[in-house]
Amino acid sequence: MSWSKVKQQLESFLSPALLGRFEYRATGYRYLPDKAGLCYIAVDKKNVFNMRDVTTSIRWYQTEQEIKSDPHLEIPITKEEIEAVRQETKGLVPEERLHVIARGRKISELAKELLSAQASLSKSNFIVEANQFLSLPIEESLESKEILFNILALVDRRVGKKRILNMSEKIKVKHPIVQYVYELRLSTL
Repeated sequence: MSWSKVKQQLESFLSPALLGRFEYRATGYRYLPDKAGLCYIAVDKKNVFNMRDVTTSIRWYQTEQEIKSDPHLEIPITKEEIEAVRQETKGLVPEERLHVIARGRKISELAKELLSAQASLSKSNFIVEANQFLSLPIEESLESKEILFNILALVDRRVGKKRILNMSEKIKVKHPIVQYVYELRLSTL
């Protein structure tokens, strides 16, 4: 499907509160038909998402250690995760350390997922991913580990106020661009 048709379909699903603020843009190479253009997302006429571009204001992680040391990343730990650590250590670890161990394990898993999602995103084609998003149910896109699917689903009009408000805990462990789009959508409710 051509870029203009994909853009038209994506914009038809855009939340009414974001119309005029959230845009899908693309550059094309008129004389180089074999070279794909660059697709990006702009908010208030400012480029905020350009698949791994260093000029964007959203933080892209380079290493697992960067993710672990990011003070803005909140990692919610459940009682079940703490209990699993307690079971593994057979109760030999002090209570206050159980939380630290559980958080360390969870953040390591999260770091690997985030880096993997970033790597696959930088290699992907926006138009192909957008076409795939348009064919998926919105629930799958919201739950997906794919950053682009999360973004497109968050700005979708089929995602209502109640669902957006209920997602606050899940969003804390998502990539900063997904958190940014979530905050943008939250501000329009």
